[in-house]
Order: sequence, then C-alpha cells, then structure tokens
Amino acid sequence: MAGRAAAAELPAVARDDPAHAIAAALLAGFDKHYALFRECARAAKRHFEAGHFLAIGHVARDRIDFYDRRVAETAERVEREFRGAGLEGGGADALWGRVRRHYVAMLAEHRQPECAETFFNTVSCKLLHRSYFHNRALFVRPAVATDYLDADLPAYRSYYPRERGLRAAVIDLILDFRLDRRFADFRRDLANVLRAFRRRMPRPVRLEANFQIQVLSSLFFRNRSAYVVGRVVNGVQSHPFAVAIRHTSGGELYVDALLADPVELALLFSANRAYFLVDMEVPSATVEFLRMILHDKTAAELYTIVGLQKHGKTLFFRDFLHHLRHSTDRFENAPGIRGLVMAVFTLPSYPYVFKIIKDRIAASKDTDRARVTQKYALVKHHDRAGRMTDILEYSDVALPRARFTPELLDELRSLAGSQVEEEGDWVVIRHLYIERRLRPLNLALQNADAATRERAMTEYGNAIRELAAVNIFAGDLLFKNFGVTRYGRIVFYDYDEIEYITDCSFRTVPPPPPGHDEMSDEVWYRVGPRDVFPEEFATFLLTDARNREAFLRHHADLLDARWWQATQQAIRASGPAEVLSYPADVRFTAPAAVRHPHAPSHAAPG
Repeated sequence: MAGRAAAAELPAVARDDPAHAIAAALLAGFDKHYALFRECARAAKRHFEAGHFLAIGHVARDRIDFYDRRVAETAERVEREFRGAGLEGGGADALWGRVRRHYVAMLAEHRQPECAETFFNTVSCKLLHRSYFHNRALFVRPAVATDYLDADLPAYRSYYPRERGLRAAVIDLILDFRLDRRFADFRRDLANVLRAFRRRMPRPVRLEANFQIQVLSSLFFRNRSAYVVGRVVNGVQSHPFAVAIRHTSGGELYVDALLADPVELALLFSANRAYFLVDMEVPSATVEFLRMILHDKTAAELYTIVGLQKHGKTLFFRDFLHHLRHSTDRFENAPGIRGLVMAVFTLPSYPYVFKIIKDRIAASKDTDRARVTQKYALVKHHDRAGRMTDILEYSDVALPRARFTPELLDELRSLAGSQVEEEGDWVVIRHLYIERRLRPLNLALQNADAATRERAMTEYGNAIRELAAVNIFAGDLLFKNFGVTRYGRIVFYDYDEIEYITDCSFRTVPPPPPGHDEMSDEVWYRVGPRDVFPEEFATFLLTDARNREAFLRHHADLLDARWWQATQQAIRASGPAEVLSYPADVRFTAPAAVRHPHAPSHAAPG
C-alpha cells in the first residue's frame, strides 16, 4: 500500500525534512490502526464459523477503543521523535502546513484516504492547541477524492441469472463467501430465498439485458448473525435486500430471512444497534454501495454503522456546519421536561439534540460527571438492541455565538459554566454529546388516541424487555426518558442511571410490620443502592389509568420481581440474548436456532 511504502522510507527522508517524516509517522499510525480494524472483521468471520458468538461481541466492543489507542500511540511518537522540530510555538503554523501537504501526497494511491485524513485531524488536535485548528493544519474538507476508488478485488460481485438461471446464481453467490461451516439443508434454504425473491419482485417480471444480482464481497457480522447485503438490478429498477444467516442448535448454518422492505433494511442498518463487523479494503466503495440501497442514510451514518465511527463523526460535523451556513434559526432549549443531569438544547431546523453535563447535578441523582461519562461510554460499547440511541461525543466544539438565544446562553453559563467558553464571536463547548432528536414519549402520549396509546405502551414494554435481554436495566423508566422514532419504535436516550441487569437486586416489597401506619411516608424496609422493586413501577410510572390498562394488557409480568430474576438467571447461564434486527414475520420456517432461554418472545417489530 502506498501509505505503508511512504512510512517505510522514513529513516532516509527524516534527516532532510521533518515535515515529511512527521507525515509519514502519522500515516504509519493510521495504517496500523486500519490493519487491526480489518483483522477484527476477519476474526468475526472465524468466530461466526466456529459458533463463538460471545467472542464476536468482545471483538466489536474492543474495536471501538482501537482508534483512540492508535491516536495516543502516534501522538506520543511524534512528540518523542520530533520534539525539536517546532511542533508548537511560532513555527508550528508553517510546519503543520507542510506536514499536511506531504500527507496529501502520500494519500495519492491510498485505499482509505478519507479515514486517513480523519486520523490526521485527530492526532493533530491532540498535539496542537485549538488556536491552531484552521484550514491549513486540518482537513476541513476532503483533499483526496474517493469517487470510483475500489480494491483489486471489487467491493461487490455481480451475478447474471440469465446466463445459467437464478438458482445457479444464488448458489454461486452463497458459496463465494466460503463459509467454513455446512448448511443444515441448503436445498430448503435455496427454495426459501428464491420463493421470497419472486414474491418481492413486482409483477409481471420482464428480465432486462442488465438483469443481475450485486452483493458486497464481505459478509456483515453482528451478534449471532451474518448478513449478505446486495441488490437486484433489472433495467432502471433496483431492489435492495439482505439475507440473514444463522446457526442451528446443532451448529449448522441456515438462512433465516430475506429482508427487502425499506423499513426492514432501515431497522437492520440502524445506528441504534451495535456496529457491524465487515472487512473492507476500500471503505468508500462499500459505503457508496450502501448509499445506493439505503437512500435515507447519510454517508456519516453508514461509515458509523460499519464501524468507522470516527470518520462518521467527521462527516456528521461537516454536514452540520453545512446546515449552519444554510439556516438562520437559533439554538434553544429542547422541548420537554428539563433534565436533572444534562442541559439539553437543539436547533429547530436540525434533527439532533445537544447535551452538556451540568456542573451541579441534582442531589437526588446521586451521581457526578465521571460516572455520567462512564455510563455513556458503557452504552457506546454495548449492544444497543435497537432500543438505545447512538451517541456522538465531541470536545472543543466552536459554535457561532449569534446562533444562540440569549436565554439559552444565560442558562448554559449558569448550569454548565465549566464546559462553556466564549471567545469573541464563538461559543466553545468543551464536552458535548449529540443524539438524534426524538419526540419524548410523555409528549406523544398527551393527546394520543386509544390505538396510538395502545401501540406506544406495547412498544414501551417491548423496549424494556429487549434492553433487559441484552443485560441493560434503564434505571429511570419515566416516559420522558424514552422517545418515539419515525417508525413508531420506542427507544431509550437518558443513560445516567443505567445498570447491568446482573448487577441489580430485584426484590418484592415485604409486607408491612404489624401496627404500621399506612398513611405514614416512612419506609419499613431497608433499600440498598441497587435494589429495584418492579411492583412500584405501576405507582410511579403508570399514573394515567389509560396507560396503566394498556401496559397491563401486554406487560404485567414486568411488574413482578420474578420476571427480572429469571432474566438475570438466563443471562448468567447463557450470556445476553440476541434481539433480532428484523421482524419475526419475515423469518423462514427454520430448524431450532441457538436461542437464549429467556430471550424476548418476539423479534424487533417494524
């Protein structure tokens, strides 16, 4: 690879030009990172073939931290080896400008130039004071185009059923992934897939000259499933799909489902789930293919979903700056009940909220800044099961002061003054979380009709169940901490009180002692810091009789400590369950799969 070749020339070049040497050191750091990133995807394939599903989860979680480790290593190397080269001070401006120019030249034949640019920015920001963050030192816009960039082995393969028939094409398609594990009944799976394809294709079917099936060359791994991702092309029409492959209880493979509906695919590729593990030599080619089949996903979202969340953050912020330049509204307090931990604001024209940890957290929360950041980091590393929003975390974010309402700016100074600096025309926020804006469930229920309320309370209970299945207890189950997505799903977004289910003690309220005054506010039983009394959920959460009735029709067992204790036992015995990324009604009739003994009885609804 060109980047590695440039790094290999470092000793000879370093004596002549420290800027070139620094650029080569930066690229060597990125190349090491990306080699490890790809090895994670290859390891996921090996673990999937062997049925080591817990290992896939460990790889996915560990991979999230790889980037920061390589950044720290590279920054330490540059500081150690080039301390006398003028990294800071009066000459830093000119030096980093030259470093950047050399770096761009090294990316001419690189296969991941856009991600390498993001790595350069991250290391530079770690080394430089933010007063040097300007166009000459950073990649504010991409310097190397990725259009038509592809690997020696193309990012996707094409199969032409007109040549040998649809059946032969699908057989070749599956076998080309070279899975080192037998299918339990490949004939049955093939029949299921062909039948589903024919059912999903519009009628009448007229095969055009370009009729073909295109599939990405690498499988997408998440939890206990592997996915073939592709599209059927026929004339000017394109029909995207994903095929889910799983293990039977005996360890053989079977095809579980064909996903072809836009909503099914959107939920599969939701950022509210764990990131995929997928081997990509040229990530831009993979993302470009995904954009052709997932029209409502931005490039930022897709880079994040395939595990390149740092570059996803870069693209997200570029999109955000673009939106600021093309809008005039001002930041204001987010609607809904004010939180006790976070100051939350939004830009009405932008579908995200911005969250800052308050300097003084309400005493009733019994937490502090360090523990809140720890909880948010836990969510980032955990399987979110489609029920927890993804988090974008930024430092030293400069926003135009003129875009803040005076009321919001006064409130931020008062509530989070340590995190807010004002420098001329800019408001600099030291630490910021950004999440997709959702309609809070409490607001959605205010004027809901009976059918909407029934669906919302069913979904609310499903969200609690599915989080429990992956070993998460949300802690604060108030409706204001849950939001409604555009697909009507309920997701959780307030993480300062989450705990692992297995760390909680679920108890039944003991009967009061003889002579206890029922009108007294005094509690007659001892309560530990992680004690949970599910029967009290109804008292504190279901105060509206309409909500209570709807909830009890579907989820009365969630008010019983025994349900939670059984969930704990199942997790301790078999590990967290997998909450499927697609609805149950698209699954084929399949042999008994490896299933968690206390997993949710339903798959994720559409």
